[in-house]
Amino acid sequence: MSTYPLSQLERFTKEILLRIGCPEKDASTAMEVLLSADLRGVDSHGVARLSGYVRLWEKNRINAQPNIRIIHETPSTAVVDGDGGLGLVVAPYAMQVAIEKAKTAGTGWVSVKNSNHYGIAGIHAMQALAHDMIGISLTNASPLVSPTFSRERLLGTNPISVAIPAATQPPFVLDMATTTAANGKLEILQRKQQEAPYGWIQDKDGNPTSSPNGVKDGGALLPLGGDREHGSHKGYGLGAVVDIFSAVLSGANYGPWVPPFVAFLEPHPNPVGEGLGHFFGAMRVDAFRPADEFKSHMDTWIGRFRKAKTVEGQEKVVIPGDPERELEEVRRREGIPLLPAVVDDLRGLGERLGVNWDESQ
Repeated sequence: MSTYPLSQLERFTKEILLRIGCPEKDASTAMEVLLSADLRGVDSHGVARLSGYVRLWEKNRINAQPNIRIIHETPSTAVVDGDGGLGLVVAPYAMQVAIEKAKTAGTGWVSVKNSNHYGIAGIHAMQALAHDMIGISLTNASPLVSPTFSRERLLGTNPISVAIPAATQPPFVLDMATTTAANGKLEILQRKQQEAPYGWIQDKDGNPTSSPNGVKDGGALLPLGGDREHGSHKGYGLGAVVDIFSAVLSGANYGPWVPPFVAFLEPHPNPVGEGLGHFFGAMRVDAFRPADEFKSHMDTWIGRFRKAKTVEGQEKVVIPGDPERELEEVRRREGIPLLPAVVDDLRGLGERLGVNWDESQ
């Protein structure tokens, strides 16, 4: 595995996005959101997905120049129509709407329809931190997950992210799929030719499997918990809530009607909505108590958890957001590691669109 400087990946990614017709500002926004995943160690959602977005554009399933707009609103809520745009662009717009509403109403809530895959959930929730707000980011996704006791794939990995500011401590940033593992982790295992842990996937008959190709072979990802005995009904419930908030509330497709991310699979012939959906929230801390007071107590909360007595063999209790923040510091300094298969894919993408991978260094 080779390491590449962030500047190279920024230039290459932005140029690819410009080549498919994205306006300059949108290309910059999408590039920043996409590479935030690589920086924070969520390699499955970074540049490894760039060619997937391009293939969707080639299939006319992504609008490179969308008219993103609010189609319904109240003082504290809004519905945003993404006009088929890149979720990497639609989501920051919608989160900003939530922030602006929170500035005046105390809280802001925005549901989105007619969008596409929006990258990592955490980066959108984190937009609120600079405003002394708590940010919430949810999205539904391609139906790859079987509810507890089901053989059918009816839900996506449907992540939840919550970002909470602190004073001197780094912010608390939860960013998690509602499945035992995100589909992107399977893609990484496939590239590395490694097996998956039991509890991640079931085969087409509903039996546990360790094959990283289990989903491709007709199986499904499992909700958080893996099976009923380990609480998969709770993961199923969380994924269902994300689906309802993101899509049933906004008018996007939900459940098995959510369009697949892969371009070789066609969307459902009888959709129940438009595109896929997201849901964002922003809450002004001082709508509840003085912001400085709250952030001081967040420092106390975080500090106490950091001092928790650990089980044998473990160094410390991890605060949500710590691993990603620490890795981002390293990768900004030392570069981003990419698997050979990802580099080959990017080189091929560049050749097709006239962007030289090597000259982008």
